[in-house]
Amino acid sequence: MLGPGDPLWGAVGACAVLVAVCWLASVVTGNYSQVDRLWSILPAAYVGYFAACAGWADTRLNLMALLTGLWGVRLTYNFARKGGYRRGSEDYRWPELRRLLGPIGFQILNATFIAPYQNLLLLLIAIPAYVAWGARGTPLGALDVLAAGAFLAFLVGEIVADQQQWRFQCAKQERRARGEASGPGFVTSGLFRFSRHPNFFCEMAMWWTIYLFAVAATGRWLDWSMTGTILLTLLFQGSTWFTERMMLAKYPAYAAYRQTTSRFLPMIPTRRA
Repeated sequence: MLGPGDPLWGAVGACAVLVAVCWLASVVTGNYSQVDRLWSILPAAYVGYFAACAGWADTRLNLMALLTGLWGVRLTYNFARKGGYRRGSEDYRWPELRRLLGPIGFQILNATFIAPYQNLLLLLIAIPAYVAWGARGTPLGALDVLAAGAFLAFLVGEIVADQQQWRFQCAKQERRARGEASGPGFVTSGLFRFSRHPNFFCEMAMWWTIYLFAVAATGRWLDWSMTGTILLTLLFQGSTWFTERMMLAKYPAYAAYRQTTSRFLPMIPTRRA
């Protein structure tokens, strides 16, 4: 049972308010990317909140807050430069889902998944920090060092992948502006030679390393706080399937790329028969 001063109450309360605000804003504006604008902010804010509830006196929680803060800054910057915070901007997948589901079906999706589920997920992936709060005072160990090092490595990997994709898209747009052939519609070089979605792989991996801090704090390898990371991993499976479905419809050559290149886990490309 949660005590009256348990910080989880505050986090759940904030999540509930954000669900209502995001849902209402989406209905009023007709723009369903409200949660998208909070995606890079909320998990780091929740982790920072749990660290603050420990008086910023727990080294592990402070480290988790620092790492997730770096994650949030990077993702916010990448989202902003792609126009994510521009007025009227919306995830390109929502219009396609509106077309497939129809107005009623899409509103059901909005009332169950887009606003509530995604907000809940953003809280759940930060829950390892709550577990660490419950075990505050436990000294740092080798697993913490391993988790921090792995997190930073995956963070660098995601930065590199996003930059490679950004440069590719900018060059494609510049060619189109000059009236030249835009060339390939999708990037296949750099890290994308080894994985179709290296940035997604790094994103999932980072949150699994955050879970390792809960393991280090409690000594339990299996803990309920892995729920968010599992759900995030499953979400990437479904969203990537839908994204690739759209890519195949737009770029027929994407089928050949799929046959030779791993979906997430970086691997040496296979040769086509």
